[in-house]
Parts: sequence; C-alpha cells; structure tokens
Amino acid sequence: MFAYDPIALTVLLLVLPVYNEFSRTRTNKPTTLRRKTTMAAAADEAKSKGNAAFAAGNFTDAVRHFTEAINLSPNNHVLYSNRSAAYASLNKFSEALIDAEKTVELKPDWSKGYSRVGAAYLGLNNYNDAVLAYRKGLKIDPNNEMLKSGLSDAQSGQGRGRGRGPSSSFGDAFSGPEMWAKLTSDPRTRTYLQQQDFVRMMQDIQKNPNNLNFYMKDQRVMQAFGVLLGMKWDTRTPEEGVKMPGGSPERKRRAESEPVKEEKRAGYKAQPVPQPEPVEVSEEEKELKERKVLVLKEKEAGNVAYKKKDFENAVQLYSKAIELDDADISFLTNRAAVFLEMGKYEDCMKDCDKAVERGRELRSDYKMIARALTRKGTALVKMAKISKDYEPAIETFQKALTEHRNPETLKKLNEAEKAKKELEQQEYFDPQVADEEREKGNQFFKEQKYPEAVSRYTESLRRNPKDPRTYSNRAACYTKLGALPEGLKDAEKCIELDPTFAKGYTRKGAVQFFMKEFENAMETYQAGLKYDPQNQELLDGVRRCVEQMKKASHGDLTPEELKERLAKGMQDPEIQNILTDPVMGQVLGDFQENPKAAQKHMKNPLVMNKIKKLISAGILQVK
Repeated sequence: MFAYDPIALTVLLLVLPVYNEFSRTRTNKPTTLRRKTTMAAAADEAKSKGNAAFAAGNFTDAVRHFTEAINLSPNNHVLYSNRSAAYASLNKFSEALIDAEKTVELKPDWSKGYSRVGAAYLGLNNYNDAVLAYRKGLKIDPNNEMLKSGLSDAQSGQGRGRGRGPSSSFGDAFSGPEMWAKLTSDPRTRTYLQQQDFVRMMQDIQKNPNNLNFYMKDQRVMQAFGVLLGMKWDTRTPEEGVKMPGGSPERKRRAESEPVKEEKRAGYKAQPVPQPEPVEVSEEEKELKERKVLVLKEKEAGNVAYKKKDFENAVQLYSKAIELDDADISFLTNRAAVFLEMGKYEDCMKDCDKAVERGRELRSDYKMIARALTRKGTALVKMAKISKDYEPAIETFQKALTEHRNPETLKKLNEAEKAKKELEQQEYFDPQVADEEREKGNQFFKEQKYPEAVSRYTESLRRNPKDPRTYSNRAACYTKLGALPEGLKDAEKCIELDPTFAKGYTRKGAVQFFMKEFENAMETYQAGLKYDPQNQELLDGVRRCVEQMKKASHGDLTPEELKERLAKGMQDPEIQNILTDPVMGQVLGDFQENPKAAQKHMKNPLVMNKIKKLISAGILQVK
C-alpha cells in the first residue's frame, strides 16, 4: 500500500506555485463569474420580495422590488412582466404597457407577454389594440384560457364602444376586469374581496348593474360603488361618528347643552324635514331577491350537513340550491365534493363537467373552474386501476393548473404521475424476460456492439429494475463508450442494490480511474476489498491507483498531464475548501518556511489526510 513518510514530507515537500497563485487571487476582488452569480442571486431575492408584496396587495412596494431586480438583471423578461402586472393593479396602465411591450421584445415567443400587453390596452380602453395583442398570444398558445378570456373582454369592449351612448358610464363602472383591478388597488375595498358574500354581490351587479338596487343598504357595496366612479364618500352613519361640515366639538357640545328656543314670530310654521322617496322595486325584483336569500340558506344548510357527514341530506340541499339558482357554479362543485366522499365518482364528474361548462358561459372566476377540474381529476384518480387510467386524471389536473396554479392541485398532479409510473413498472415487471434481455446484452457486449448491448440492458432493467448485475453490465458498456457519468451512476446504483457485490466496486473504481480521480478510485477499490479481500480486479485497481498517485506526487508527469491534473484538482470543491482553509494555509506555509513547526502538523491525522489529497490532485509534489 502506498504511504507517505511524515519526516520526508517535512523536508522534501515542495509547494507548487499554483497554491501561491491561488492564495493571492482569493484575496482579490471576485471574478466576473462570481459577480454575475451574486447579481443573479440578488435579483432573485428582489423578485421574491416583489412577488410577496404583490400577493399581499402592496403594489407600490412590488413595483419598487421588481425595479430593483430589473436593475440587477435587465434582460429578464419575467421581471418586466411582473412589474407590468403591479403597475396595472395601481391603474398605471401606461407604465404597464411599456413593461409589457419590453417583455414581448425580450421573449417574443412567450404568450404571457401578450396577455400583459392586452391587459394594459384594456386598462387604457384601447380595445382594438388589446384584441390584436390577445390574438398574437393565442397564435403561440391557442389553448391559453387567460388569453381567451382577455380577448373576449376586449371584444366586448369593442361592442360597448360602438353601441355606447352618453349615459352608459354607470354600467361601465361594473364591466370587465377593470372593476376587480380598481377594487383590489384601493385600500378601502381590498379587504372586502376576501369576503365571499361581498364578491357574490359584486358578481351579481356585474352581470346586471340594475341589481345594485338590491344591495344599496350594504355599506361595503356603496363604498365600492364610490371607488368605481372615482368618488370619495364616507358610508358611516352619523351615529358611527361622521363629522359634519362646520361642526366643531366645542360648538356641538354648546348646542347640546342649550335648550332649543321656540320661534315666537307670529305666523311661523315649522317646515317638515324632507324624506327620501322610496325606491320602487318590481314584483320580479322582489321575487329574485327572496330567491337569492333562499338559495344562500339552502347552501349554508348543505355546508353544515356536509361537515356532519350527512351526505344524503347535503346532496338534497345543494340540489335545491341549484334548482333555485343555476348561475352560481359553487353549488355544483359542492355537490360534486359530496359525491366524491360518497364514492359516486361518475356523478361527481358529471357535476364537475356541468360546473366548467356553466362557468365558461357565465365567465365565472378562474379559481372556481379550476376547483371543478381538480375535483374531477381526484375522482378519476379514485377510479384508476391500471396505469393508463391515470392519463385522463393527469390531463385534467394540468387543465386545472392553467386556470389557477393552486399548490394543492399541483400536489395531486405529482402524486398521480408518480402513481402512474409505479403502476407501469409493476405492469411491465417480468424477471424471466429481464434475464433473457440481459443475456442478449451480454452477447452484444462480447461482440463489442456496445450501443446494442446498452439497449438490451435498459430493456432488462425496465422488466426488473432491482437486478444489480444488469446495472453492473450496463456500467461496463457506458465505460467502453466513454459515457463515464452514466457509467458511474449505474455502478453506484449497483452498489446501492447489493453492497456486497464486488463487481459494483470494480465498475465504479474503473470509471473513477478513467476520470483521473485516483484518490476516489482508491477508496472505492478498498471498500470492495472489505467484502472480497482476494478479488484480483480490486487488487489490480489499487495497484494502478498507487502507481498514478506516486507518479503525480513525484512530479513524473508531462507538462500537459500536469496542467490537466491541476485544472481538474482546482475544480474539485473539496480541494478548494482545503486551499481556502486558513489553518491549512498556515500549515503549508510552515512546510516552506518552518520545517520544525511542520513536523508537529504531520502528527495530526486530519492535516495528513488533507495533504495526501493535495498531493493526489497534483497541487503538492514530493521530490
């Protein structure tokens, strides 16, 4: 076995100039590559802050963070896209358009950039250009639902522009995506959007602005109405503390403390306080309002029954709600959830399909459509018996993610793909066929037809992925073909499946030897000898590694070999860590300047091990 004499090392160790050069350069400024890496990391951090601010509704902060990220990474199209969305949420549609066009300029084949351009044009009421932008995006991604929805909004805007009279601004306040953008960007109404009853009321008004009459008593709706019309009013009642113009606290207290003096003038008659005229509501509108109240009552009762696992009753209550109001697809998705719990998967999928179809007609929230698709995908997974049964489920989950990227849906997609793969392996598993394919591979290997051998070994592993012999044989093929990383991976898998199989160690050691990682190859061969001490291949591998390590440590290398060895060693993270270790820096310095101190260092086994690695890498030489 090859060993180092500590005394000889102390006297004869020569530290190569490469170490001194490394020591000098690591105190200099970072390299261009390191600066780029640092800037990219800073840009990602700023982007993450911008995303967090956007999600929290802090759009001004989001713009600031995205701007910081753009300054660090000016060619990143995603950053311009994100800042465009933040500007649009602040109703700064001109700035949003500039960023959106920059996004398209940087990434013309990215459909989302055209979606940003279209949204900006919509905000500027430039419906013609919005239509053109959405159509360009659909040429790239014809199935993108967001682009389809935006195109529909833009075309609706064109229609309103052609047929709109001077009195249509009231209805326009509730039309299109601009309504939700305004409510989101205003701090007075942003929190209301988290309240489902408010969202339903606004959706109802959006469908028919005349329905505003039903909700005028709701202060949140009136506050939202003022925001949409650009008016600022306070919806609180006088009892809630509204300060009336000209009414200072002192005057108010004085007025309350003084008795009201009756007018003594002859003929004086107090004028009655004018009362607001009642709003006339038709019988049809009254019936509609009563029906909505009844629908919500049925839905809430259904929710209670579902939580109690009273599924039969929940189905009846949701069905009654659907009969009363088919414009709310949440009733369908709720009933689908009940059917899913009851194991009635076909009924669940029918409700989900109806919800998606009806939701498209009503232009419902994308999240609701995504929920219906996710429930359908879950039902398909429950019904899956063979690997092919998972394909429609996976496709359905993918459609749901195009509507709304929900983490729960993504998790279900990953689980379905994993289950499909596992079933495929089980269905394909056949040890007898695997042995036949391996034998075919062996024959090709003997004939030196290595690509054909790899193909047969791969088929054998598909039939039986737990056979270490096949991994060992394929690793040998990869080594012959010069595909060393693939060979190393197969050798490691062979050892993982059977740690006592000596062939795995000979394959791995051979790959590492050809990669000129002699120290690692030596460790691999020695690990194999623990299980088979007399294995000649392993012993020969150790001998070859010793020869190469001696050759490197004594400087018996050609200049080209030395240069290649040093370059490889300097790329090794372990070698870099040793050279940047201040303790090792002192040790190596003592070898050059203070042999007596160096003698003490050699008694430390950790220091000795690191020096051996530097010698093996060609960084140090023994002469």
